[in-house]
Amino acid sequence: MVKHNNKGNSLPIAKNEDVEFSADQADAADLKAAERADEADARQEGK
Repeated sequence: MVKHNNKGNSLPIAKNEDVEFSADQADAADLKAAERADEADARQEGK
């Protein structure tokens, strides 16, 4: 989802941001979320 900021210009602001995954700092919930994201990507790609 893309929104526009309210500062008088029309630069889009993305709702979802890319973040770097750090396995060193990941907890069980992070690992499960990464697994679910990989599964969702595979479904979207038809694998």
